[in-house]
Amino acid sequence: MGSTGLLFLFLLMSLLQLFHPQFVLVSGDYDLIQKTCRSTKYYDLCISSLKSDPNSPNADTKGLAMIMVGIGEANATAISSYLSSQLVGSANDSSMKKILKECVNRYNYSSDALQASLQALTMEAYDYAYVHVIAAADYPNACRNSFKRCPRLPYPPELGPREDVLKHLCDVVLGIIDLLDW
Repeated sequence: MGSTGLLFLFLLMSLLQLFHPQFVLVSGDYDLIQKTCRSTKYYDLCISSLKSDPNSPNADTKGLAMIMVGIGEANATAISSYLSSQLVGSANDSSMKKILKECVNRYNYSSDALQASLQALTMEAYDYAYVHVIAAADYPNACRNSFKRCPRLPYPPELGPREDVLKHLCDVVLGIIDLLDW
């Protein structure tokens, strides 16, 4: 590229930065996302989750944590809704219905804990945010343990992968919170 081409490119980039500064910073912001996700246990999940949110390129580390909390909260709510609509309604056994309703409540508690974590992050109370995320990740265990108390009822196989995703999302959030100054 000749000097005229370089001059044109420089002018174009200057105008672009003047009128649309967010376009020039995307590469740097993607670097922050990659750096942040490298600090988590589930890099690929972190990257794909943050790339799915249009606010990620403009977020700082705290903002990335908040985005991931929101994704985790949506996941917990989706699992609760799935349990309510698909499994509870199709269960014929009264014990199974009772346990599945307990599971619905546990996933609702998980969603609530993530909402509390979001509030704590907003107030920069990172230690509380961390504790709420740990609680959110643990509520699915209470669901699984309900099935262990009633060995004749099998743990629904379609619930296991959903549980794992929620736990992994929470692990990602914990990794990001670890990067914040507290």
